[in-house]
Amino acid sequence: MRLIALCLFASPLIPSLTHAQDVPVFAITPVQSSIKFGVKASVPISGTFDNWNATLTFASTDVTTGVLDVEIQAASVDTGSGLKDGKLKSSDFFDVANNPLISFKSTKISQTGPNTFELDGNFTIRGVTRAEQLTLTVSGVGTGTGTINGTLYFDRKDYGMNSGIPFIRIADRVEVNVALQGTRVSGPPLVLKQ
Repeated sequence: MRLIALCLFASPLIPSLTHAQDVPVFAITPVQSSIKFGVKASVPISGTFDNWNATLTFASTDVTTGVLDVEIQAASVDTGSGLKDGKLKSSDFFDVANNPLISFKSTKISQTGPNTFELDGNFTIRGVTRAEQLTLTVSGVGTGTGTINGTLYFDRKDYGMNSGIPFIRIADRVEVNVALQGTRVSGPPLVLKQ
């Protein structure tokens, strides 16, 4: 798994020969980070994705200028069951042969509390893109090191996953959980509402 967080900024008002404005730069610890999912079913269906990349960029110290971009290799799904993994990779669900990536790219970040955020963005699975929302809770604000825990819910049928698994009843609502461990490696701290 390769997960990096980058922050890049170049002001269009400053000539290219001058230095870019300082912005917060974060690094994510991949070993301590994960993306998991679960759906209620008569036989529990939950798992992780083993291969994914993410970037978190900021245009300034204002947290609302951030963009979170996550790309997941759909074929890296791991439920602990080869049978379930094979079904999820099939054309009935992830359709990995034709749509190898699951992605989320934020379009707006709103701070909803001292350490909570809502990220509106475009979520894509099976080649279908819809607007969804990722809610985040951040710990360690202001310390330079912390965790980001987030949840996104979606209806699988909105993305063409209308099939089931024989003898298993599956709910329509799917929960995706993101857990990232990060450290600010350079630049000033982010400015958050108190």
